[in-house]
Amino acid sequence: MSHEFDDGHTIGDLGTPAGAKHYDADGHLKRHYYEKELRRLQTELVKLQYWVQHAGLRVLIIFEGRGSAGKGGVIKRINERTSPRIVRTVALPKPTEREQTQWYFQRYVPHLPSGGEIVLFDRSWYNRSNVEWVMGFCTEEQHQEFLRTCPSFERMLVRSGIVLLKYWFSISYGEQERRFNARNEEPIKRWKLSDMDLEEHRHYVRYSMAKDTTFQHTDIKQAPWFVVPSDDKRRARLNCISHILDSIPYDDIVPDPVEIPERLNPPYIRPPMGEQTFVPQRY
Repeated sequence: MSHEFDDGHTIGDLGTPAGAKHYDADGHLKRHYYEKELRRLQTELVKLQYWVQHAGLRVLIIFEGRGSAGKGGVIKRINERTSPRIVRTVALPKPTEREQTQWYFQRYVPHLPSGGEIVLFDRSWYNRSNVEWVMGFCTEEQHQEFLRTCPSFERMLVRSGIVLLKYWFSISYGEQERRFNARNEEPIKRWKLSDMDLEEHRHYVRYSMAKDTTFQHTDIKQAPWFVVPSDDKRRARLNCISHILDSIPYDDIVPDPVEIPERLNPPYIRPPMGEQTFVPQRY
């Protein structure tokens, strides 16, 4: 098995996973084991959200990486069993003309977590040092200013008490091409394949340069980068969620089952069912 990632390393360089029986001949995680582990980890995520709310923690998790690297997949699995009132996702569109005149980090600040919240950034301020720099949407001066100020901004967030986790999803050129082709072949997935994705694929090497430069300046002690090899989506999801759970100490304070009350029956006559309009029963 030799899947190369955007830093030049391969899965083989990272070591052989334990429990080889759970992997197929290509080293990919088998579905039944993946689904079992995902359910277990999602149960732990529910425990974590209870603790975050109880302790008033402010948790910010940044997901970055190339298109189709699997950021959205892991965010979806985190959200599946958690409450949107506690765990919310932020995926900002391109900045408006007004936002383009603001301090660069200003549009992100309103979305930072309050007490008792976990915020998932599906891409973040790192657009500046990746997409914008590669595609020429920012000047070189703006790029350099970001690299200088971003570490200070993040240190300030951490000093304020925010738990900050940063994940980079690493996908090989061949696997990205395979996923793009799969999207292109299915009409219901073709919306995921944007013009920007195609340009990103064409500039794969320049994106590698952008990622390496970003890490050189922003992989800081207070907020380090964690790389998630993601050629195997199942392994990437489980490894990332496991790391989140390991990074935030929490206790199990899930409440005991409650007693479901019986229905009250006050005097009331409902209007005839025929006065309501129902959807056609086609199924």
